[in-house]
Amino acid sequence: MRVAVCQLNARDNRADNLKVARSLLERAAALGADVAVLPEYTDYLGPSVPPPEPVDGEYGSFFAAAARDLGMWVHAGSFHEVGPTPSHSYNTSLLFDRSGTLAATYRKIHLYDVDIPGRVSYLESATIAPGSTTSVATVEGVPFGLTICYDLRFPSLYQSLAVESAAQVLVVPAAFMLHTGRDHWEVLLRARAIENQCYVVAASQIGDHEPGRSCFGRSMIIDPWGTVVAQAPDEVTVVVADLDLSRLARIRRELPSLANTRPFSVG
Repeated sequence: MRVAVCQLNARDNRADNLKVARSLLERAAALGADVAVLPEYTDYLGPSVPPPEPVDGEYGSFFAAAARDLGMWVHAGSFHEVGPTPSHSYNTSLLFDRSGTLAATYRKIHLYDVDIPGRVSYLESATIAPGSTTSVATVEGVPFGLTICYDLRFPSLYQSLAVESAAQVLVVPAAFMLHTGRDHWEVLLRARAIENQCYVVAASQIGDHEPGRSCFGRSMIIDPWGTVVAQAPDEVTVVVADLDLSRLARIRRELPSLANTRPFSVG
């Protein structure tokens, strides 16, 4: 299976962002990708929150058509879905199969509420409601576990996907901040790959998006040993890698840490 990560620089012009996203998907298809993954908030990263939409709204329809036209699985990053209250939307990922049929939906569980004096103050929960359920989709016979950005810091979520839901690929669309990304992004991604013996496919935003918000980029694909097998340079681009599922099976057989997981209590 060949996967692609699409790295882009979404701004406050939704039409332009979607146009770039479509062009990246076309490049991924031309490179032979079976699955392409876009970043968090593919359609808009600006000074305000765009009007939320239902799953089958303009955003969903746009990427369903792209998947159908290109004959490729498309993970449409994330967007603002209509939420539980007028003031709170969901941060939602959509996964479409080759026919453009919606195969999975995931609402971000862990929200980015961070205050680092003099560096960044961001309260995602002010406008976003948290999801409450995990999501695993079977893609060409392979279980893909869906997560979004800040989820990356919560290893129990990934262990649940790998152990309880048998995920073999973990997907991480993100808009990882520059100041944390340069120290934590690759480390956390490789840790999630190693401890869960899964491929990790991480597509990120790159560059400046609004005053005070810059994203780290460095979208990458990591194998179950923790080796980075593909990494994007610091530009809007697409990179691809082939997932070797026989290697995944061999790693799990020779170093059976998932099988050796045991329950315990705190004494």
